[in-house]
Amino acid sequence: MKLLVSPINREEAIIASIGGADIVDVKNPKEGSLGANFPWVIREVKAVVNGRQPISATIGDFNYKPGTAALAALGAAVAGADYIKVGLFDIQTESQALELLTKITRAVKDYDPSKKVVASGYSDYKRINSISPFLLPAVAAEAGVDVVMVDTGIKDGKSTFEFMDEKELKEFTDLAHKYGLENAIAGSLKFEDLPVLEKIGPDIIGVRGMVCGGDRRTAIRQELVEKLVAECQA
Repeated sequence: MKLLVSPINREEAIIASIGGADIVDVKNPKEGSLGANFPWVIREVKAVVNGRQPISATIGDFNYKPGTAALAALGAAVAGADYIKVGLFDIQTESQALELLTKITRAVKDYDPSKKVVASGYSDYKRINSISPFLLPAVAAEAGVDVVMVDTGIKDGKSTFEFMDEKELKEFTDLAHKYGLENAIAGSLKFEDLPVLEKIGPDIIGVRGMVCGGDRRTAIRQELVEKLVAECQA
């Protein structure tokens, strides 16, 4: 189970990297759950991590704008991201999801086939009126995506586990693997969730608030990254 930690700047990226995160994920919480940061921040993080870990970058919580999403994805790839992550926030149908993800994947893979595209659904999809994450693995596989994930769309402190239980998250994980995809689980996860996550078996868990002491608006703390790494490895 790999650990993805989401810093917002170069200083936090150094902490996440030294602390032992497997993937350093650049995001901008001011612009939403998967809010996009700036190209120069991605470049700065790429430089300070200096090859110790792959870099991930979010491009936003998207509605149905395939062209805009494709350009944003290419921008993140050019800036140095190894994983390009998009949230299907205001996507209601499988056909919308397929076109959006197909165009993003083409933009990224035409530039560099080694880069990975991550499609995120939301555990609280019912309250944000978004596509069910259970529909994503089949659509993502058809679009050429590499990783599917769930996160919380509204960041109000409620955890993914409040919207999808262990059985449902295991079903999502198994569906991803059935279609040959990696999968990730994120969304206000807590240290006490780790035993259940181990049972579910995602390839990646994504955190920010957990390594900020519970409040994602504060700074990442190296001792909490190290604690989480140790517990994941144990």
